[in-house]
Amino acid sequence: MVDQSELAWRIFSRRHGAHIAYTPMINSKHYSAVKNKGFREANFSILNKEEGNSKIDRPLIVQFCGNDPDQLLKSAKLLEDHCDAVDLNLGCPQDIAKRGNYGAFLQDDWDLIYRIINTLHLNLKIPVTAKFRVFSTVEKTVEYAKMLERAGAQILTCHGRTREQRGVLAGLADWSKIKAVKEAVSVPVFANGNILYFSDVDACLEATGADAVMSAEGNLYNPAIFRPGLLSLANSEENEADSSPNEHESQPEHISDNPSAETSPGLDMGETTKFSSEHLPIADLALEYLEIVKQLKTPTEWSAIKGHLFKVLRPGFVKHTDLRDRLGKIPSPKAKPNMDEPVEPKGGFDQAEGIVQELKERLENDMLEAEKEGKAGIKVDPETGRRIVPHWLSQPYFRPPPPPPPPNKRSKKDIREYLDARKEEKERETQEASDKVAPL
Repeated sequence: MVDQSELAWRIFSRRHGAHIAYTPMINSKHYSAVKNKGFREANFSILNKEEGNSKIDRPLIVQFCGNDPDQLLKSAKLLEDHCDAVDLNLGCPQDIAKRGNYGAFLQDDWDLIYRIINTLHLNLKIPVTAKFRVFSTVEKTVEYAKMLERAGAQILTCHGRTREQRGVLAGLADWSKIKAVKEAVSVPVFANGNILYFSDVDACLEATGADAVMSAEGNLYNPAIFRPGLLSLANSEENEADSSPNEHESQPEHISDNPSAETSPGLDMGETTKFSSEHLPIADLALEYLEIVKQLKTPTEWSAIKGHLFKVLRPGFVKHTDLRDRLGKIPSPKAKPNMDEPVEPKGGFDQAEGIVQELKERLENDMLEAEKEGKAGIKVDPETGRRIVPHWLSQPYFRPPPPPPPPNKRSKKDIREYLDARKEEKERETQEASDKVAPL
């Protein structure tokens, strides 16, 4: 996840049940450059001794992208003592990856991919993993996975979508191709795609035979997606010692353990109590994340903070659009003239925290009004099976279905206009800056 799985979010996700976390995708071309010490520290801070720290940030896989075996090896060598594995991103389908010839756009050059993975495998003291997207046919997908295994990849994460399936054209991931990959290789396989609820985890494991499940977008919109599994472990005497990722070691004093209280308003779901641990009050989740950001010495990108808030709080912002607009208008911090250090964006952070607090009050009032009308609980649509979750609780984001295939040239133009409109709407909702901004 580009700029979305920074240290604060990784700590946050582990608190709510994630077992393994990945760093954001790091460009090895820039990270390996000797002159780019600022870039290195911004993408993985070693000086603050928090990223990769055994007490707060493990297990951790550092994710790199690139197309030069030597640059990737040099970058990985710098961080191999601070993580448990290095991952080669072969799944990014974005335009920036196409321009840079990395991510999913490397999948046309199997010889280069083999050399990259094999170079890392032979020269690192930690495992090498690879995340990739499927091809249009099962046969080519399986041969691709087998090549990655031969090269030395010790875990394969298979995203069941093709390179072309992205944005409004994402559609559903093909679990049958993931199953075929699992049956064809001997290394562990992580399945990725279609994970919107915790129940999807068991369904995916059953359908694919995979060893684990990865969630990206599902985790971003609902960071509590894995929480039912965490609570299940906590209630098991056999696994009591493993119920918390950080329970075995004390964490640094400045990082407090402050998960969202399970007695928070909005958790009494009546007939749907079984879903309660997975759908927590969004304002409480946002405030918990912001508290982690404040406690860390490692700066968090302002764009990452705003991006997370827009996604987690999206259900509430659909109703309270004025607060969404106010959050979007908070300016990004600017660098001081002729100085490397950014201005401390304390005012902006405080404004964001104040907006979340105000949203929390409004959502609690919404919940009380709904309780009076008997409409506060989670419902299940009998026709679609989809949960209808109140807007004050965390929930997945369902992308709108792609338009039907065009029957003629004129309708192709209409569809292009539709896609452009959807893109503009998405940009307006998230208010995410297009340029990289200074860290918090």
